[in-house]
Amino acid sequence: MDSTDSSPRRPDAALSWAVGALVLIAALGLIWLGDSEVPAPVGRGGSAPDFELPLLEGDAPFVLSEQRGRVVLVNFWATWCKPCEDEMPSMERLYQALAPQGFQLVAVSVDQDAAEVARFRDRLGVSFPIALDPDQSVSRLYQTQGFPESLLVDADGRILERYVGPREWALYEPRIRSLMAQGS
Repeated sequence: MDSTDSSPRRPDAALSWAVGALVLIAALGLIWLGDSEVPAPVGRGGSAPDFELPLLEGDAPFVLSEQRGRVVLVNFWATWCKPCEDEMPSMERLYQALAPQGFQLVAVSVDQDAAEVARFRDRLGVSFPIALDPDQSVSRLYQTQGFPESLLVDADGRILERYVGPREWALYEPRIRSLMAQGS
């Protein structure tokens, strides 16, 4: 290489090439995103996405659309989640108080091990249905942010509320009773 080479160097040529490559990658990404379905936000006022999950016990799966005409609380949880454990007795009391009048509660476990879920249920003495979502497909469908997270669904299948974090469900019993009385 001759040190007397006087050809002009363009230090910005590499930068221009890099910017061009980034623009191309971004354009391809937008095309790809435009072709894929971006799910609509799942929240208050929207339709609760239907799902079917096996139950911890029983032959028939839990199918949300089969609950039309009933107020439903869908709770996402895990056995390793201490706030979930703390919330379970309150949910059991709510279920015992309102299930005879047609209220439904389903606790959707995202755990991998059904036997562990059964031991958890037995230890806490809960009787409401527990659905199994080990691949978290329904949890993702509902765009959960963490556990516990619950959605109150009216008799028409609309989401009335999203509750993030544990609750003392006795505080919500009057509202749920009112919804049940209205049939919505």
